[in-house]
Amino acid sequence: MVIKKTKSLCPECLKPLDAEVYEEQGKVMIKKECPEHGSFNNVYWSDSDIYRKAEDCDYVGKGLKNPHTDIDKNCPMDCGICPDHESHTILGLIDVTNRCNLKCPVCFANAAVSKYLYEPTYEEIRQMLRNLRSNKPVPTPAIQYAGGEPTIRKDIVDLIKLAKEEGFSHTQIATNGIRLAKRPELAKDLKEAGLNTIYLQFDGITEEPYINNRGKNLLPFKIDAIENCRKANLGIVLVPTIVKGINDNQIGDIIRFAVDNLDIIRGVNFQPVSFAGRTPADQVEAQRVTIPDFQKMVEKQTNSKIALDDFYPASSVHSISEFVQVLEDEPQVTFTCHQHCGTATYIFIDNGDIIPITRFVDVDRFFELLEKSTGDIKNGGITGKAKSVARATLELPRTIDRSEAPESVDIKNILTSVFKDRSYKSLGDFHHKTLLISCMHFMDPWNFDEDRVKRCVIHYALPDGRIIPFCTMNSIYRQEVEKEFSIPLKDN
Repeated sequence: MVIKKTKSLCPECLKPLDAEVYEEQGKVMIKKECPEHGSFNNVYWSDSDIYRKAEDCDYVGKGLKNPHTDIDKNCPMDCGICPDHESHTILGLIDVTNRCNLKCPVCFANAAVSKYLYEPTYEEIRQMLRNLRSNKPVPTPAIQYAGGEPTIRKDIVDLIKLAKEEGFSHTQIATNGIRLAKRPELAKDLKEAGLNTIYLQFDGITEEPYINNRGKNLLPFKIDAIENCRKANLGIVLVPTIVKGINDNQIGDIIRFAVDNLDIIRGVNFQPVSFAGRTPADQVEAQRVTIPDFQKMVEKQTNSKIALDDFYPASSVHSISEFVQVLEDEPQVTFTCHQHCGTATYIFIDNGDIIPITRFVDVDRFFELLEKSTGDIKNGGITGKAKSVARATLELPRTIDRSEAPESVDIKNILTSVFKDRSYKSLGDFHHKTLLISCMHFMDPWNFDEDRVKRCVIHYALPDGRIIPFCTMNSIYRQEVEKEFSIPLKDN
C-alpha cells in the first residue's frame, strides 16, 4: 500500500529521484529507480504501526523569514537554507576541522583521510556563528562544534568563549574523548569558558564495539574522559552509534551505565548508523537499525522498565513551545522536525529504579491541556491569557499520578513553576533529576526522504554563509564543501 510520494537520492550518483514510501508486510519501505544505476528498495521504518502512531505528532513549521539561498534546482539541491525549508535552526553545527586522531570505519564525515585540510579560521567561525544568530524569527540558540575531532584545535577553548560572546545560550562539543582523557585540565578549561555539554562518542561498555566501530579499544579513554568531566562538573551526553550485529545488544547496558553515572551524564542520544561518508555500504539492510527497532530493543533489554510506548517523537513537545509563545508574545524555539526523525523519553531514577515520566504523567493529556490553553489565549486576548494560565495551573495536577511519581521529585511544583512562572531554574532542576533517552536516525542516500529534509532543525553553518541541513550535508554536500574551503596537505 502506497503511503506517500517523495524525493530521494540514488545511492550511487546522488542524483535526486522520485521515490515511493509504501507499506509491505508490516514494514514501511522506500523505493526508487535511477536510469543509470537501477532500482533500490530499502527499509524506511521497520514497523508500520509505530510509523503511523508517530503521525499524530506531525507539526509543520514556518521556516526562516530570511532564507540564505534562492529556489533554483529544487530540494535538496538549493540548501542554504532556501525558502522551501519548513523549520528554523534549533542546533547549529560548525565543523571546526576535518583532522582527527582516529580513522573510524563508520565515520559519516569521512574525517582524517582526505588529502586536504578543512579548518575555518577563528574569524570565519565568528561569521558562521553570527549567520546562525541572524536567523529570523528565532536566532539559533545552541551550537555544537564538530569535525573531525574539535579538541585537536589549540584554540577550542577560545572558540567556546566566542560562541558565548555571540549569544548562544547552549554550547557543546562532539568528541571521541581521547584528549579529554589525556588532558585532565581540558575539561576544566572548557567548563570555565562556558561549555555546557560534552557530546561523547560512546559505543558500549565492552571493548568489542570500539574495535569494530573505531578500530581500537577506546573504552579506557571513555572512562577517563567521564571522570575528568566529573571533576570539572561538565555535563555529558553519551552518543552511541548503533550498528546491528555489532553493539545493538548493548543498548540496555549503556542506559544502565548512564543511570549509574547520573551525577554527570544528562542523557543518551542513540544514533543508528548512517551509511554515508566512510561507513561501508555493502551491508545496509543487514546492519540497519530503525527507530522502531531501537524502541523494541530498549524494552527488551531493560526488561520493560522502559517500554515501547514510553517514547514520543521529538516533535511531540511542539505544544510546549506554542504555549510559551502565546504567553511571552514572541517567537520561541519550536521542535517542528519531522515526526519520523527521532524519538525520546525522560526517565527518573528513584532509589536505583528506572521510572519513565509516562508512568506518572499523562503525557497525552498534558499536551492536550497546553494546546487547549494556547487556543484559549489566542481567542481571548490579554484578558483570556490570565484566565487560561490560571485554568491550566489548576488542571495541571490532574495529569499527574502522584502515587507513581518518584519520592525524590516534586514533579507538580516543577511543572507549575516552569509553565506559570517560566522559572528556568525549575527547568534546570527537572533536567538534572532526569535522564533523556533519545534516538536520532539520520538519513543516508538509501532512506533519504525530501519531506524529512525540509523539516530538519539541525543545520551546518558554512564559511560562505550557507546553512545546510544535517542529512543533506552528509549525504550530498560535504565533499564539495570541504574541497572548496580547504587547502592541500603537503606530502611527507
